[in-house]
Amino acid sequence: MGRERSVSDWKVWGLIWALGVIGIVAIMPYLSDVQGPALRQAGAKAGMSVATLLALSSVQRAVLLGICSRIGLWAARRSEFRLPIFDAVAAGKPVPLPARAVLLSGVFGLAGGALVVFLDAFVFRPAKALALNAGQPAAWKGFLASFYGGITEETFFRLFFLSLLVLGVRRLVLGRNSADRPLPWAAFWTLNAFVAVLFGLGHLPGTAALAPLTTNLVVRALVLNGVLALLFGELYRRWGFEMAIVAHFSADVALHVLPPLVG
Repeated sequence: MGRERSVSDWKVWGLIWALGVIGIVAIMPYLSDVQGPALRQAGAKAGMSVATLLALSSVQRAVLLGICSRIGLWAARRSEFRLPIFDAVAAGKPVPLPARAVLLSGVFGLAGGALVVFLDAFVFRPAKALALNAGQPAAWKGFLASFYGGITEETFFRLFFLSLLVLGVRRLVLGRNSADRPLPWAAFWTLNAFVAVLFGLGHLPGTAALAPLTTNLVVRALVLNGVLALLFGELYRRWGFEMAIVAHFSADVALHVLPPLVG
């Protein structure tokens, strides 16, 4: 049984890593538009083309993703997190598709993304330089970029960071022999909030490539990304990793696909 679980885990890891790499490749057209000037400047300093720079960056992210996804899967197995769809696919069993969970995750993601668009436009009102430099990539590029957010970012922040933190804290709080006891609600949400802050900070380099960072832009990144990250973490705990992916993908559709479609 242990060997079967080990083989299955490697298959699950392979699926997650492969999909995450697809996300890394899919976001490149979007990055080329949004960070074009910064990429050209960085490429000129390094003496290489933008295409070469993006290729090297993709390889680095793919290697890091492979390491983080394997560690994250190991941690998830030892805490209360589940990956029911990935497990079924890896085992060759019928894939469970809980319609209610999928629907609600998608709706929550779309609503969260719409809330972020509203807050950005009417509360934070980002710097003019940021809006001018970012431009508005085509909807199809935003759609492709949504795969990176939904799969790749969720692997880094929920499967890796949140799983590892929950595993460490649950062993401190509940002891090593506590696999059937979930982490207390308050402890989980403290960790979920911490990872949400990391998620927000992780978006600052992209913002810095467009405009000098100000207090307003830092708070903007932390709040707007953090609100969504809290949702993704709760869905991961409640319904499994796949529902966090669905919600994140849907939120990115609201952020990067719908705005250019509606002008």
